[in-house]
Amino acid sequence: MADVTVSPPSRRENGPADRAADGGAPKEARRATAARFAAVADLIAAGRLEFPLPGSGRTGRRLASLRAVAEEDLSLARLVEGHVDALAILAELGGPAPAPGQRWGVWAAEPPGAGLTAVRTANGWLLSGLKQYCSGAHSCTHALVTARAPDGRRLFAVRTGTGCEPVPGTWQAIGMAGSDTPDVTFSEVPGAAVGGVESYVRRPGFQHGGIGVAACWYGGALAVAAALRRAAERHADPHTDAHLGAVDVQLHAAEAVLRQAAEEIDGDPRDERHGARERGMRVRAFVESVCADVLARVGRATGAGPLCHDPRHARAAADLAVYLRQHHGERDLAALGALLARPGADR
Repeated sequence: MADVTVSPPSRRENGPADRAADGGAPKEARRATAARFAAVADLIAAGRLEFPLPGSGRTGRRLASLRAVAEEDLSLARLVEGHVDALAILAELGGPAPAPGQRWGVWAAEPPGAGLTAVRTANGWLLSGLKQYCSGAHSCTHALVTARAPDGRRLFAVRTGTGCEPVPGTWQAIGMAGSDTPDVTFSEVPGAAVGGVESYVRRPGFQHGGIGVAACWYGGALAVAAALRRAAERHADPHTDAHLGAVDVQLHAAEAVLRQAAEEIDGDPRDERHGARERGMRVRAFVESVCADVLARVGRATGAGPLCHDPRHARAAADLAVYLRQHHGERDLAALGALLARPGADR
């Protein structure tokens, strides 16, 4: 496979896709992003865009590719990240080999509620119930979904379509509108079990994948910071320059942390040294804090102008604010602290 730096399909300045994604209705943003997602997935299947598997010795390239897509379009990055994460999970757990033309998602959020259940029948597993936060619900052809089975939580590969329906009105977000992340109802949808009970969260790749999400956040922060750089280039102002300097320091540190994480993953892909969970939690927490600071500093330095008059910046800022909430703030920091204070307690 050629060593290709990722470059999403080109965007025509002020073209229909730009207007739909930047200032149009959520449904139009969803359709524009879905079209670009399909194009990128086809390029990946054809070997023209490369996302090496985590732990393959080229994890740094994988993270750089995710960052590049996110810097261009965070909603597209959310779908691409889910697709390549699904490919990595299937490879790690011995699931069915994806075929050309397929677009995969990973639907594994489990907020409070009844959620999704799986029942084994004479003809295989059937999934029923409600799954929340299903990115690419209208554009994914297949998905990996978590569900509660009688023997515990399992991961299943499903084909979307019949019996698997997005719930209208359940994704009202302005930020990340194009990621198309509504609730989905399942009515006796056939599923193929991938791995065993709790295999999804216990595998080393679970933590590796979380760092891939952080790389997307970082790409989004680079896009937001571009407005600050442009403002500093137009007018010499010590206040603006100070914010730009602070943002540069933070982004440089985040890049270094991601680079180090990639090297550590490649050095211990199967987590034989048991450092993956701590690494994943630290990297995600640090990158989230950097991105939040970038959002705050860019807003304070540039004022309302870019948010009101620059559609690409306004979309990037809104998308990043929503995407960052995949990190659970103090809850995740508390989990890291507990792990450090009582190592091995839940291994």
